[in-house]
Amino acid sequence: MTTHYDENQGSNPSTNFEFQDILDQRLSRRTLLKAGSVSALTVGCKALPTQPESSPLSFTEVPHGLDDQFTVADGYQQQVLLRWGDPLFAETPEFDPHTQSQALQEKQFGFNNDFIGYLPLPLGSTNSSNGLLVVNHEYSDTSLMFPPEAVAAPSDGQPATPQRRVLSKAQVDVDIASLGMSVVEIRKQGDSWQVVKDSRYNRRITPLTPMQMSGPAAGSSRLRTLDSSDGIRTLGTYGNCAGGITPWGTVLTGEENVDAYFNGDASQTDEAENYKRFGARGSKPWGLHYPRWDLSKNPHELLHMGWIVEIDPYDPNSVPKKRTVLGRCKHEGCNVHVGTDGVVAAYTGDDAQFEYIYKFISRRRYNPQDRANNLELLAEGTLYAARFNADGTLTWLPLVFGEGPLTNANGFISQADVLIDSRKAADLLGATKMDRPEDVEVNPVNGKVYAMLTNNSRRTSEQLDAANPRAANGNGQIIEFWPADGNHANTTFQWDLFLLAGNPQETGLVTAYHPDLSENGWLSCPDNCAFDSLGNIWIATDGAEGKNIAEGVWATEVDGPYRALTKRFLRSPIGSELCGPFFTPDDQTFFCSVQHPAEGSSWDQPSTRWPDFNPNLPPRPAVVVITKKGGGRIGS
Repeated sequence: MTTHYDENQGSNPSTNFEFQDILDQRLSRRTLLKAGSVSALTVGCKALPTQPESSPLSFTEVPHGLDDQFTVADGYQQQVLLRWGDPLFAETPEFDPHTQSQALQEKQFGFNNDFIGYLPLPLGSTNSSNGLLVVNHEYSDTSLMFPPEAVAAPSDGQPATPQRRVLSKAQVDVDIASLGMSVVEIRKQGDSWQVVKDSRYNRRITPLTPMQMSGPAAGSSRLRTLDSSDGIRTLGTYGNCAGGITPWGTVLTGEENVDAYFNGDASQTDEAENYKRFGARGSKPWGLHYPRWDLSKNPHELLHMGWIVEIDPYDPNSVPKKRTVLGRCKHEGCNVHVGTDGVVAAYTGDDAQFEYIYKFISRRRYNPQDRANNLELLAEGTLYAARFNADGTLTWLPLVFGEGPLTNANGFISQADVLIDSRKAADLLGATKMDRPEDVEVNPVNGKVYAMLTNNSRRTSEQLDAANPRAANGNGQIIEFWPADGNHANTTFQWDLFLLAGNPQETGLVTAYHPDLSENGWLSCPDNCAFDSLGNIWIATDGAEGKNIAEGVWATEVDGPYRALTKRFLRSPIGSELCGPFFTPDDQTFFCSVQHPAEGSSWDQPSTRWPDFNPNLPPRPAVVVITKKGGGRIGS
């Protein structure tokens, strides 16, 4: 399977400990059940029972497979709710791939949906049949957006492959408008969900939407650009991967592979060092038409990207804010936890090989009676990077200007610099280099934090030995960490391995699951996750297709006798990625994103035409809704 952007192209030159080094030491201290070269998890030093009596996750497991269909467990029904190009407003015409325009796309559901958040209506309720769906649109694939005859061939006379076609300015405008976010009201009617097209809440947020920089980096001279003379006003969001919902009713969206949208040589600019560390490998032609995305003409614009953006979906006139206090990196997403004392912790992963996990602790306290106060909780506080220690402890390292190496001597002149260069700051502090940290979420039941580490293929053969079975890690793992006393503001946590992904039957591969794992229960490349109200974890993957099985969702309990007994709940069509899992408050509706179906193929010869299976339509990314036939809790 090809990928839209190569997260395997790391840019971390530091010599900080890699997670594999510590993981090997940590594994040597655990009790593992051996089955040839396969390891299965135990809890503490006591082996798990080999025949669990029962589990609340009693659905019939979906078998592994790889085809052009979306398949869910028996007893469940699926509904395609929103597809790329579907109108979000009553006056918007139905999708026609041959007549796309910027104006139309700005009124339609965007491309390559990723994160999904459901926010009940009204604000503060637990309504599970009427709410706002907020969806990220991470990136586009123009070889599947535009019919072949509508795109010009290259001028060099070489074959016009899907990757070498030349977009017109009008097509670039459609491309730009297809990204960002969609906010849309939905309502359950009978057994299905419907889009409320005349809702006052419906909104498209695009790379052109006015926004504001917030926090310590706002107003920095480094953020002054062709479109922002004050370093505070800014435009748009794109590259939006995962995200999170706050208790005060806002959405946090992570800007990830934003460098892909820039052209121009930045090697001679004053930000050359930053861009080398951040990565600046442009592939989109936006800068050929607009100076904003040409780094040779607008060298600071890329610094406006790579942030966590907070939006208020309940107020369609609100201005989204880029929360610079959460640091600049390639954010997968951001999720918050509110302590009993009102202190807010926010967790985020930097999705690239050998990058870091971060935690933010707010200065202000959450007040359930004061939303105006809560809307600024992510404006002030302290950002930390994680260092995982071999003894099972985790140390949070503060990214604070003037402390330790974060001084003028290393190129920092303010807290703004520390946050703009948060990767460099974490390098200097000695944070642990991780295997592509993606979704990082707090379990609402046990209070532990779970981090999806997708993979890291760049581990060299020189690192392989009997004690390092996860070098050249092509399958990923999940770790959990927590404060011993439940206070997430603590700077010392405990950590443990939750599972080591991969096929237990693969020769030479060390994996870690429950010993009663079925032949369909193993997974590869955990990417996103969600928790139901019972605290069960639902794991979505991106990379399993490389192991000849479809991407999908697996579920397992996190504590007790069924810990790490993963079961496949669904599988997605060929060429796709399954992301954005999210539940309604009553656990009776499960939303998920099918992103880039038929990736790696073309408009006229796609590997699937899901979800329409219409020869006149291309494959379309879409949001799928899953409910239990006859009603009931998802998973039972």
